[in-house]
Amino acid sequence: MESIDLICRVPTNSFLSGVKYPGASPRAMPQPTSIVLPKPKTKGKMSAEEAISKRRSTREYLRKPITLDQLSQVLWAAQGVTDLQEGHRASPSPGAKYTLELYIFAREGGVVGLPAGVYHYEPTAHSIKHIKPGDQTLALQSAARDQEQVGQAAAIVVVTSIFERATPKYGERGIQYSIQESASAGENIYIQSTALGLGTVMMGAFDEDRVGQLVGAGKGEKPLLLMPLGVLA
Repeated sequence: MESIDLICRVPTNSFLSGVKYPGASPRAMPQPTSIVLPKPKTKGKMSAEEAISKRRSTREYLRKPITLDQLSQVLWAAQGVTDLQEGHRASPSPGAKYTLELYIFAREGGVVGLPAGVYHYEPTAHSIKHIKPGDQTLALQSAARDQEQVGQAAAIVVVTSIFERATPKYGERGIQYSIQESASAGENIYIQSTALGLGTVMMGAFDEDRVGQLVGAGKGEKPLLLMPLGVLA
């Protein structure tokens, strides 16, 4: 299987070309070890109503890879930028503080052409940054109380939150708002996965400290959700 070179590339036909993002930090823009994801689609074959009616929590997946296009679409649905001028994202956020961070655990052969490892999603650039090499899914499964769906999945999305992005404005209520924000992103992952023919489940049973260590979470960054992705069995 041919792997994608870990080089920052912005194709000339990319929706990112020539776009300036208000308030984008250097960390949010593509770095030398970043992969620009395929352009997300805003129209699909399945309606929102049909996707909602078919949405289910699934814990069994075929041992088949997902495509980079599918991963791109799921990440965009969770946290992708939908307003290039204002920087608004696909899921709502308290006061547009965007407290969430997304990490992807790709197992060996789990995503077509993508090397196994842990990646961080950069919404403003719609790219993923390779932060840890090697298949880390078994370590994540162990941290998730050895739930088998983690080991079976092609990839797992880990959603964390930095509460301090919201608490200066909202006080302690900012924590609750951030948790609500993660639920909105998680539901978007559910609906988009269903539309793509993938399975997922929202998981909250895991060792927060161990998951935080695996993603290299910063101070005050708290893991909230695990969502495995896989081809439906």
